[in-house]
Amino acid sequence: MFDFVTLSDVLERATGWGSRSVMMAQQADGTWTPISSDELYGRVRALADVFRGWGVGKGDRVAILSENRWEWAVTDFATLAIGGVDVPLYPTLTPEQIGYMLRDSGAKVAVLSSREQYDKLAAAGDVPDLEHVVVMDAGEFPNAETFGVLMEGSAAKQHKDAGFDGMLKTVKPEDLATIIYTSGTTGEPKGVMLTHGNLTSNVNFSTGKMGFSEKDSCISFLPLSHVTARHTDYALLCHGVKLAYCAKFDQLAGAMKVVRPTVFLAVPRVYEKIRQAVEAKSALSPAKLKILRWALGVGKKHRAEILVGKTPSSPGWKIANKLVYSKIREAFGGRAEVFISGGAPLGMDSAGWFADVGIRIFEGYGLTETSPVIAVNYPEAHRIGTVGKALGNVQCRFAEDGELEVKGPSIFVGYWKKEKETAETFTADGWFKTGDIGNIDKDGYLSITDRKKELLKTSGGKLIAPQPIENKLKANALVAHAALVGDKHKFACVLISPNFAALDGWAKGQGIAAGDRAALVKDAKVVKAYQEIVDKVNMGLANFESMKRMSIVPEEWSVEDGTLTPSLKLKRRVVERKYAKEIDEFYADEATASKV
Repeated sequence: MFDFVTLSDVLERATGWGSRSVMMAQQADGTWTPISSDELYGRVRALADVFRGWGVGKGDRVAILSENRWEWAVTDFATLAIGGVDVPLYPTLTPEQIGYMLRDSGAKVAVLSSREQYDKLAAAGDVPDLEHVVVMDAGEFPNAETFGVLMEGSAAKQHKDAGFDGMLKTVKPEDLATIIYTSGTTGEPKGVMLTHGNLTSNVNFSTGKMGFSEKDSCISFLPLSHVTARHTDYALLCHGVKLAYCAKFDQLAGAMKVVRPTVFLAVPRVYEKIRQAVEAKSALSPAKLKILRWALGVGKKHRAEILVGKTPSSPGWKIANKLVYSKIREAFGGRAEVFISGGAPLGMDSAGWFADVGIRIFEGYGLTETSPVIAVNYPEAHRIGTVGKALGNVQCRFAEDGELEVKGPSIFVGYWKKEKETAETFTADGWFKTGDIGNIDKDGYLSITDRKKELLKTSGGKLIAPQPIENKLKANALVAHAALVGDKHKFACVLISPNFAALDGWAKGQGIAAGDRAALVKDAKVVKAYQEIVDKVNMGLANFESMKRMSIVPEEWSVEDGTLTPSLKLKRRVVERKYAKEIDEFYADEATASKV
């Protein structure tokens, strides 16, 4: 456990490893360049000097619109060093969204990654407070500086400087560190204000029991504009873990082979995609499929051993490990020892599947407003199906309706310029209302069952938690996403967004030659296959929870089409609006339907 007070302490720790490499940057040709702790110090100091020369100071906002790369971390630390407030923006945002957040935050500087982001800023409309623009990529950008030029003097600033280090000491725990706009599954984005004290109190408690050291490495690919990735990078740097920045998800597989990380952090959707890829590849060969199913059966018998960190020694497990499990671990680079999942519920199906192939995933839970970690599983305290025990600095309680409420030094100070919304999210006695329904078992393990606002209430008064059911559907390789509907109706139904990569391969094997996706999802064999998936899940549900009707949509939902948040959570209200016609058809005969 650390004893940090501000993020200046995190920077001092991250830049205290001398000439040892603490970061790796991927070049355009695919090669990786190490960045030492001293080089990080010099670059942060150089950019901080530039910012101060521009008149950027305490409380001023600096927006960062970029994919994960070393320049992101340098901009973040430089902003914090001068007492500034950074405003991380998702690189997938539209010009309109970017314009809104820049104007709302009053950003004085915007640091962008590329021509694409520069063009989006240009199309974002008038941003009256914006004085300086910096682009990380080289090139000609009118009215903008390039990062490379600003870094030209950084090599001479790698030695410790009393003036710079003294400035770091002037930052206080109560100083605002960042404004993070929540993507929101509904409604207008809100700027979550987190202080230095909020963020460091979380770093102090979240990772100490993981056993990380300077021998470890991790690929930073989850968007740093999301608090989970940023918090984890802070913590890993403090442990001396080497960070390799991967800018795009489609580059992750290649990065795994080169970096071969020992720590792997992802959201559930990434784990689901890896599982689906394994199952889809096996399905192409009856022999491989048979071997996979056999190996999963063997693994299930040894699940209890895996979950407590033991390596099974039975002959069957050793054979299955050689034939199957080791191949799956190669997808993670072959050296990963610690697997962490956060951002959304992992689900028992996925957690169990990975345990059965010898991979124990430590699931955690939190929100942007909680800096973010509330609870997490550890090697010595792990229970599958839960998000672990609450951190030592977080208090938990439950409202009468089961909503989790928390209190502690990591809880945010409020929403930027939104006093009413801030007041509404706290109880009269000062507890933060998470909006999540859950429970804590007798041993202290926390389980989150669903979002309070997303619970469906049938016309018969029954409450249905959609996420666990959707997770069961997504356990099948043919399902990319699912959305349960039925609020205020007699029965539940489901919209299914296929995993088209898997579906195309399956359809080819079935001799289906659909001309396009719209035709493919209407094919009788395809509909039958998905109905069987729904029926199988229904078998494990109460009658009032079961999905009575389904519709397969011809689109695979994504961040780009607005149906998923940048952290890959379902935007339920957006989906419901987009497929209002299909939902209406579900319930067209609801008044007279007796058997559905």
